[in-house]
This record gives sequence, structure tokens and C-alpha cells, in this order.
Amino acid sequence: MTQLHIPDLDDKTHFLLNPASYPEGTTSVRLVETHMARVFLTDRFAYKMKKPVRSSYLDFSSLDKRYAVCLEELRLNRRLTDDVYLDAVPLCLTAPGRLTLQEAGTPVEWLVKMRRLPAEASLPQRLATLDAAGLAPLLQRLQTFYRHAVPIPLTGNQYLARLRRQVDTLRTALLAPELEEKLTLDRDAVDSVARALVEFSAQQQPLLDARGALIVEGHGDLRPEHCFLTEPPQVIDCLEFNRTLRCVDPLDELSYLALECELLGRADLAQQIVHSAGAAPAELVRFYQCYRALLRAQLAAAHLQDGRVNEPDKWRRKTGTYLAAALQRCP
Repeated sequence: MTQLHIPDLDDKTHFLLNPASYPEGTTSVRLVETHMARVFLTDRFAYKMKKPVRSSYLDFSSLDKRYAVCLEELRLNRRLTDDVYLDAVPLCLTAPGRLTLQEAGTPVEWLVKMRRLPAEASLPQRLATLDAAGLAPLLQRLQTFYRHAVPIPLTGNQYLARLRRQVDTLRTALLAPELEEKLTLDRDAVDSVARALVEFSAQQQPLLDARGALIVEGHGDLRPEHCFLTEPPQVIDCLEFNRTLRCVDPLDELSYLALECELLGRADLAQQIVHSAGAAPAELVRFYQCYRALLRAQLAAAHLQDGRVNEPDKWRRKTGTYLAAALQRCP
């Protein structure tokens, strides 16, 4: 008796790259690869397939776990979008051993199906000509979201301990021995940023104690490429796989978005974004931006640890850019 071949990631990718695989029809399929997923862009939709990976902060290692996180992705992203996150769609294997998105069979993968948003409406595409009035509807949607979010308060000690633990994790990851041969990194700069963040958290403990009471389940990865200036604005691709990293001070998230806009050349809009969070000490904004820049440096460096690295020079440049941004914003 012939044993049925269980498709692996490459088998599934090959099938999903074929325009004939999609029940609604499409003239082409374009693959966009991220650290944790492969996204297949058809004419009207995007199908997101999670990679079977596991790390210290996520676990997509089994089909059941990937299905659960697909459902969580739908739930969370529907908070800041309208009719964008459509369904979790099974990729099935039929008895003859054929993959299909159209017929009954045994699910061998789950895909998040999304309506595609116009690329020209993305915040990075609009930044060059965007003015304050054009950005205002996005900020209003985010303000409403944070205002109605259920608080998840942490005690001052809990919040401080979490911040320090995250900083130590980032420092350790950036200075990992396996990265040394792939990335020329100023180790003293990494230590300097991490030390400055920890020292600030100790010196400004009362200030950070107060922020702990404002924690909400936010977006978790509020970058310009996740924001679309449609009517109404849409904010996609929240951090669905780790609730701890998603539970944040709204000022932290907005400071992060402001940092990214500033690095793209729009310091004026960065100020508008920060001010939308309400009155806040400038040193606290710098602290959050320094931490976020260190985080982005670590995430960029992590791409160099993949088995097959696409565009390694790109990730080296990004790591250096974000580490420099962290140094400039050391509190």
C-alpha cells in the first residue's frame, strides 16, 4: 500500500504560487516572505500561511497551533479594520494526494484570507505628500481604539520588571555568538543602549509606575506599512502570537509609529503622532523610542539567522540603522 505523501512547506508554497489554485480566480500570484509567514497576493486577496517555526516568543510548530493563531489573528485585526480579515481557510489534501482550496479533504494547513488594500493608500506611499489633516483620521481611529480598550493594569514593579527583562533579552539576542560571523556590530553600542534603558527605568521609577496603570491590549507592531489611509483608515497585521508583547502603553505604540515616520524623513508628522497620545514628558518618549529601535535592530538581525537568508545586506543595514537610532535616543 502506497503511503500518502504529506506536503511540506515548499509543496504548499508551490501549490499556492499557481494562479489556478484559487477558487475566485486570479491572473497572477506574488509571494511576500516574512520572518514568520509567507503571504500570497492574488488580484483581490492575500492568503497568509504561517511557517512551522518555534522560538522563545512564539510557537507555530503544529497544525493545531497554527490554526489557533490564525483565529486569534482574525479576532485581533478586526478591531482596527473593516471587512479586511475575512476567514481562516483550510488548505486540504484529498484522498488522491492533491492539494486544494476548493474541495473537502483533510486540512494540512490554515491560511488567513484578507481583502487586499490599495498599496497607494499605505502610509509609506503617502508620506512624501501627506499633511497633518491627511494623517488626522488615522490618529483619531487609534485614539478611539485606545480609549475603548480594556485596561490591563500592571503594578509599577511588574511593569518595570517586564521592561528590564525585555531589554536584557534584546541585548542577549543581538550579542549572540552565532551572529558575530554574520553581522559586524558595535558590541559596546548595544551594551550602552541596554544600560541606558535600565538606568532610566531605575531613575524614573515613579514615572514608569504610573504608566503601568495605562496598559491595554494594543496592536503590538504599529509601523507605517501596517497603516492605510483609506476611508476609514485601516490598521493591519497586529502582533497576534504573543499577548505579553501586545499589552502596551498607548504612548509606547504611538512613539514607535512616530519613530518610524521620523526615520522615513517626516519628523513633523512624528511630532503630530506623539502629541495625539496626550501630554507626556519628552524623556519618556525618547525612552520608548530607544527601546523600540533596539527591538527593531534585534528583529532585523534575526533574519540573518534564517537557514536561507534573502538580501543579507539589507538586514545588516537595517540592524545598523536601528542601533544608531537607539543610540541617538538614549534617555
